[in-house]
Amino acid sequence: MGFRVGGEEFVIDILRVQEIIRTQQLTRVPDSPDCMEGVMNLRGKIIPVIGLRKRFGLEEVAPDKQNRIVGGRNPGRSTGLRGGCVSEVLRVPADSVEPPPRIGLVEREYVAGVGKVGDRLLILLDRRSADERPEQEMIGAAAATQP
Repeated sequence: MGFRVGGEEFVIDILRVQEIIRTQQLTRVPDSPDCMEGVMNLRGKIIPVIGLRKRFGLEEVAPDKQNRIVGGRNPGRSTGLRGGCVSEVLRVPADSVEPPPRIGLVEREYVAGVGKVGDRLLILLDRRSADERPEQEMIGAAAATQP
């Protein structure tokens, strides 16, 4: 599944996407990492939401009607990734994917590779790496605020 963040095109393995929802009001958790925008109630489940612009060190912009939260599932937990607009579902052939570059705007640990589709370069996001650390930190921060 493809989406844009800060003018760049990213893709996430569609098998790791549970749903795509409109941006909604989030509840900020005190002392959580900066890239954690807060938590939301999704059909009775509280899930943390990571802001990809913050995670990638990009300038903050106000959300608009095109922004979406990509709800996904990693083994044992659900998280949301807030980015730009979701653009399309596309197939990136495995033989068109190269290892991530050693330098760039996006930290390498979040990038599984760079795929070529026609004349486009797509950054393959490693969803597990992109949402792993902040969620663990946020859970710790949320637990610390409990009476």
